[in-house]
Amino acid sequence: MQINRLFETIYILLDKKTTTAKKLAERFEVSERTIYRDIETLSSAGIPIYASQGKGGGISLLDDYVLDKSILSEREQNEILYALQSLSVTKAPQTDQVLAKLSSLFHKNKTSWIEVDFSPWGSDESSIGQFTVLKDAILSRRIIEFHYFNSSGEKSTRKVEPVKLVFKVNAWYLQAFCLTKNTNLTFKISRMSNLRMTPQTFAKKNSDELQESGQTPKAQNWIDLCLKTSAQGAYRVYGEFDEKDITQNKDGSLTVTASLPDSKWLISYLLSFGADVEVLSPQKIRDALRDELNDMVNKYKNRT
Repeated sequence: MQINRLFETIYILLDKKTTTAKKLAERFEVSERTIYRDIETLSSAGIPIYASQGKGGGISLLDDYVLDKSILSEREQNEILYALQSLSVTKAPQTDQVLAKLSSLFHKNKTSWIEVDFSPWGSDESSIGQFTVLKDAILSRRIIEFHYFNSSGEKSTRKVEPVKLVFKVNAWYLQAFCLTKNTNLTFKISRMSNLRMTPQTFAKKNSDELQESGQTPKAQNWIDLCLKTSAQGAYRVYGEFDEKDITQNKDGSLTVTASLPDSKWLISYLLSFGADVEVLSPQKIRDALRDELNDMVNKYKNRT
């Protein structure tokens, strides 16, 4: 406990230059006498710390004192700070404290130049809590249980050994060893519910095997499409397709040639463009869209 207090005292002084024994005592919830003993301990260890009296006095470090950071270049120091800023999306504990301490250590201002938010619009505290549970379970090697809905909408109960969180193609996935199926699987987090971390722990073996396998979300079949998009839908096309796959036509419309996953998701995705998109090929996707639209029309035309 004293070691942590001594280091934090140094970080505070590197940042604020001068503080008082009273403020340090309040921060660490100890007596001022204990703070002065800490100062003696630091001084004995060769830290140039001193106390001054009078107006503007207090506990200070010599102005030219810095902790040894010579093993890191300027660029490496910046990369560490930038990585910590982006790490805040994972809700990692004490990220802000570590960032503040290293900023002081490197004598750099904490510039908030990046903000990463992977949560969907409208997500609530429960979805953020779900992410935290998964992270804690991975780090502590605790088995988790949850209900899972597959791509066909079938619900099952799973018990898994969580290994890694993966963000891929606009979605979070969990890589895990599934005790229910006795194999390594990847689960889409948005399809998980009633997540619970159990008291049971698991050995590192399965974790290492999955890490080494480099397993990624299940490979899908892909299909080549040719799409025609109106000028009104251009903003989405340029935001969601590679520019090299887009051709602008004289009338302002766009022709897109791209490969997309051949799954139920594809029909829903194409329908999300509304009337702004027409599938030129292949015919089977045109037919699937027509059938889906007919089903939708039938659901509404008979209701009065």
